[in-house]
Amino acid sequence: MPVMLITGANRGIGLAVARVALARGWTVLGSMRREEDADRLAAELGPLFRPQLFDVADRDALAASAASSPQAIDVLLNNAGIIGPDGQDQSSLHMDFDGFLRTLEINTLAPLAVAQAFLLRLRKAVQPRILTISSQMSWMGYAKSDRVAYRASKAAVNKVMQCLASDLEPENIAVGLIDPGWVRTDMGGGEADLTAEEVASGIVGLIENFDITRTGRFFRWTGEEREF
Repeated sequence: MPVMLITGANRGIGLAVARVALARGWTVLGSMRREEDADRLAAELGPLFRPQLFDVADRDALAASAASSPQAIDVLLNNAGIIGPDGQDQSSLHMDFDGFLRTLEINTLAPLAVAQAFLLRLRKAVQPRILTISSQMSWMGYAKSDRVAYRASKAAVNKVMQCLASDLEPENIAVGLIDPGWVRTDMGGGEADLTAEEVASGIVGLIENFDITRTGRFFRWTGEEREF
């Protein structure tokens, strides 16, 4: 039975992906920070859902979680993320710099830290894959100045994961990025085009068909490759 680790699995896209993956026979290791979320989801989702309590920005907690089991991990889905400072504090002319740093820590540095922490367990899998949720707002051709911290953090994680793909290709570990579109979640808001459920179905399908021949690329949730 394949195993998928999803960060930020307590709500939104992460929870929706967990539900779809479980329905398709995956064992899901879902990360979250709060014990009450872990207890609630363990009871709701059943024995194939195994909560992992850690903050993606806490390196010691990542190491402890990774070392807590020798079980192989087939897929790491870096999903946890934040939108960044309030919109009025996220322009190039008026920036909350502490908030900008926090956004980079969660959206850019943490996905790499999680990948490094769980790499030994990924190496045990037959077809290991690392996928990271990015954003259409990272696209370099979309020159708007709102949500600068968020846009920059997602553009940066794209480059980080491109580099990781290059470094891990000799080990046959595939690395890719996913644009989930504009999704109705706490982050995306109620006016977004897509539901988390429909996007999750596409993401799991993409994951299941992703292999080393497609490493280093950026995909829409529908499976189509897109430009960086």
